[in-house]
Amino acid sequence: MYELIHAAGNTYYIESPAKIGLYRLSDTEVVLIDSGSDKDAGRKLRKLLDEKGWQLTAIYLTHSNADHIGGCQYLQKQTGCAVFAPGIECDFTNHPLLEPSFLYGGYPFRELRHKFLLAQPCNARALTESDLPEGFTVLQLPGHFFEMVGYRTPDDVVFLADCLSGSAALEKHPIWFLYDVAAALQTLTTVQSLSAALFVPAHAEATPRIAALAACNRETICRIAETITNLCGNGKTFEAILRGVLDAFDQTLTFEQYALIGSTVRSYLSYLKDSGKITARIENNCLLWAKT
Repeated sequence: MYELIHAAGNTYYIESPAKIGLYRLSDTEVVLIDSGSDKDAGRKLRKLLDEKGWQLTAIYLTHSNADHIGGCQYLQKQTGCAVFAPGIECDFTNHPLLEPSFLYGGYPFRELRHKFLLAQPCNARALTESDLPEGFTVLQLPGHFFEMVGYRTPDDVVFLADCLSGSAALEKHPIWFLYDVAAALQTLTTVQSLSAALFVPAHAEATPRIAALAACNRETICRIAETITNLCGNGKTFEAILRGVLDAFDQTLTFEQYALIGSTVRSYLSYLKDSGKITARIENNCLLWAKT
């Protein structure tokens, strides 16, 4: 873990629970794409950089989930590096309590206020095109989170963040977090058409061919959407639908999963209602979802 792997040219990635990109600006200066999950990840990255004699000048974030921004505070304090994040992701990075609050839908209780969902704040700036290293391009990859992006380096290596999961992960945990289902499907369509020397998803193996995995992710989303549609029946509460989804996909509920999968199921319900496949009504002061 935290092994530095050469991708192409000046582009590398670091094997970690959420892969981290590294690009050499010169013999001594580098930038990172994401920062790992916590202070310990930051220490390991700093050790790697020191061993190579590299100075960290900036961190470019793909999005603001805690497992991608958790190392920022430590690295920024240690190196003085800049941190850039796109759009609303910058606000979540500067104020990370927003993540568990958003996921839970209120003030998060103690079991949700830990490093898995709640990173330490850092001083991030909103990403603009002028902030990018020469030759970098930004790919808009919304769906998993608000304004998630990917990056293509001058070596034609594309970092895809969390827009898709690996095939093994889909087998074990088919329901992964999505904020906007329609946007996620559109992003997968876009990714299927991309070409690159190498694709580096955060939670899947690096590969020169991404279309098949993108298609597999799309099929999984559609299967989940169909399952939720059928679970709605003539009118079910959110809690009943959530339990049905967890049972259907053999998932175990924890406090964290209640926040993550619960938020995701709500996003599926919004997507299905907006597309006309289900309806909603208030009955006896309960919000009920029903198949059209």
